[in-house]
Amino acid sequence: MEDLRILLIGNGGREHALAWKLSLSPRVSRIFVAPGNGGTAQGLDKVSNTPIAVDDFPELVKFAKKMEINFVVPGPEVPLVKGVTDYFKKSIPNIQVFGPSKAAAKLEGSKTFAKDFMAKYNIPTARYKNFSDYQEARQHVDEVQYDVVIKATGLAAGKGVILPTSKSEAQDALKRIMVEKEFGDAGKEVVIEEYLQGDELSFLSFCDGYTIRSLPAAQDHKQLNDGDRGPNTGGMGAFAPAPIATPELVEEIHRNVLQPTIDAMRRSETHPFVGLLFTGFMITKDGPRVLEYNVRFGDPETQTLLPLMSIDTDLAEVMVACTEGRLDGVQLHTTFGSSVTVVAAAGGYPESYKKGDIISIDHQSYTLTKNDHIFHAGTALSDGSLKTAGGRVIAATSTAESLQTALTGAYNIMATIDWPGKHCRKDIAHRAMNAPVQSVPLLPESGMTYAGAGVSIAAGNELVDRIKTLVKSTVRPGASGELGGFGGVFDPAEAGYKEVPLLVTGTDGVGTKLQIAQAVNTHNTIGIDLVAMNANDLVVQGAEPLYFTDVFSCSKLDVDIAEDVIKGICEGCREAQCALVGGETAEMAGFFISGRYDVVGTCNGAIARHKRLLPDKDAMKEGDVLLGLASNGCHSNGFSLIRKIVEKAQLRYSDQAPWNREQTVAQSLLTPTRIYVKPLLKLVEKDLVKGIAHITGGGLWENVPRMLPKSLAAELDANLWECPNVLKWLKQAGQVDDHEFARTFNTGLGMILVVDPSLVDEAQRQLSENGERVFQIGHLVQRGSEACVIRNMEKWDA
Repeated sequence: MEDLRILLIGNGGREHALAWKLSLSPRVSRIFVAPGNGGTAQGLDKVSNTPIAVDDFPELVKFAKKMEINFVVPGPEVPLVKGVTDYFKKSIPNIQVFGPSKAAAKLEGSKTFAKDFMAKYNIPTARYKNFSDYQEARQHVDEVQYDVVIKATGLAAGKGVILPTSKSEAQDALKRIMVEKEFGDAGKEVVIEEYLQGDELSFLSFCDGYTIRSLPAAQDHKQLNDGDRGPNTGGMGAFAPAPIATPELVEEIHRNVLQPTIDAMRRSETHPFVGLLFTGFMITKDGPRVLEYNVRFGDPETQTLLPLMSIDTDLAEVMVACTEGRLDGVQLHTTFGSSVTVVAAAGGYPESYKKGDIISIDHQSYTLTKNDHIFHAGTALSDGSLKTAGGRVIAATSTAESLQTALTGAYNIMATIDWPGKHCRKDIAHRAMNAPVQSVPLLPESGMTYAGAGVSIAAGNELVDRIKTLVKSTVRPGASGELGGFGGVFDPAEAGYKEVPLLVTGTDGVGTKLQIAQAVNTHNTIGIDLVAMNANDLVVQGAEPLYFTDVFSCSKLDVDIAEDVIKGICEGCREAQCALVGGETAEMAGFFISGRYDVVGTCNGAIARHKRLLPDKDAMKEGDVLLGLASNGCHSNGFSLIRKIVEKAQLRYSDQAPWNREQTVAQSLLTPTRIYVKPLLKLVEKDLVKGIAHITGGGLWENVPRMLPKSLAAELDANLWECPNVLKWLKQAGQVDDHEFARTFNTGLGMILVVDPSLVDEAQRQLSENGERVFQIGHLVQRGSEACVIRNMEKWDA
């Protein structure tokens, strides 16, 4: 591969951070920063400055030709919006530029274009209107009944967004932008949009026009002073990853915003986006809403995020992959920890400020570690001294395992830096450290309704109408399949029970597996899990599942989602041979986060009085054989840990599963829990089994002893059954020890049976004929200190 000689355009803290990270690449031989700053002028291997302005394209090209540059990285928005990528490609054949074309850069260059783009392609954002006429804009401000944000359409160095607190302030902002031309041509048009409340998130995503790879979500601090007060700035600090950016939220944002944005730019706008897409979000009570697009690395987010990139992730290789359209073949890894950046500005910023003050850095009071960084922005070397040369002057970044430790480190670094008039915020990351209390809106003065409170009876009725046919597909002797009554009816006599049977019931849910289903908007398998968790618990007692009821709870009923869930429930009921006889749809406005739901089920069954109730502990004896039935994978347990492991591995649910190249992570993890009712009832009917354990929460250690007498223990040999690849990967990626693994996961066994040695062959034959994979996994022994002993657990690490 050809060595990279890079021209990095810019002079801010972002460019210092990029120069630092790019210089670590073994493929990079030289980096020239134009014009650079005091940080890129010294102290970085391979890096030097050249005094060329960021928008002087002829001089930049002339320099690139002279120095045999083959890769260009424009840092700030100004050259990108002016078309630096197009200019270089036209002037120097075969040169690679990490940045979008002028046409694609309109996503940042024109806020009116960006808002219209979002509306056109259904990207969730705030209500808005664009105006080029001052009087029309004034009238709109007077008429709207919600708080507004006013944005100059063009580039304004991060200061063209105004948050008025009253209509008079809004009118004043319009006058400053459109009449007094405070931001020049950037204010020839304005966007007036609804003011959104919530937490902000910043996503920095590498793009090759098709594929996206995002860094962890960050939160920045735009306003100058503590408590998010004062004028807007380019950014006074940032931290990452933001705690509110759960894996489910990240997946939702990629699915509903980032990928549709990239796809629309390529397919419909015919301007593929190649480079770094910065997307700013407000996480509202109704979900994520896009605030803005930027077409370059954010500042100070870049200083926060690049130190989180793992040592084995080569930034230069990632950038090259973007320009060559092969980002899907590159992995982007980050360390498992937090990063905090604190920015210090010159006195007077963001208004007029003094330049030329000498900056002192006390290296004696605090020694920088490999996790600490000082990134220069508005600095310059003059007469042998480091001096202030801009508004935002310098940034301190620290990374650590915890947010608190990283925060302390950043402020310790900043305490060593000083000059007259230095200003920095003292509350960076306060949103994460102290969650704000949400205000309660006032009630309307008009008469209130149930629908107005967020509950739709009409939606509930529509759901019932949609699922009637589905419910009838589960009918069996004893159940009518009719919905709409106050309760479900089941007749045991019609089901073949001539005398009153023993009744068995079980209630269970699906747990946090739901969060993955909701993150990827795949709901049709969750119902199968729900039936499996309940019906399997009945059959292990020798009971025949007869009928099922469910409860679907949400804040706002989405009929399509609920229908998909119930489709899965009906499929599970058919497999378990039980009837769905009723359920409850609980719409509880404000109780759940928007788009979230929970589902719980109850299965009822029966055992004829002349049949054996399992487990038959009195019949068990030393030497009885233990048979294991293969699981389908994770089933429905351990998902709180699974989600943490996936997050730590920096996997998205839409990524190809490392353990199965034929499926995505979500497709594999959402594989439904296996329903064992039919084959196990055949064994029960033939009296071939003494006890059955359903391996659910608690794994082998907790569930196997539940079926055993106190005198006997189960001795298992892990060499005798297959552990699925997904579970092996989770064990390795999460560094889960053997005991924890066997207590959390099913290890590949969904059911374990106790069978008399003389009946083992017949039991195995019956199970195999009914489609089960059966393993002889051990036997019963006299109990010592443990009720379940597992030999050769090291096999799970093979």
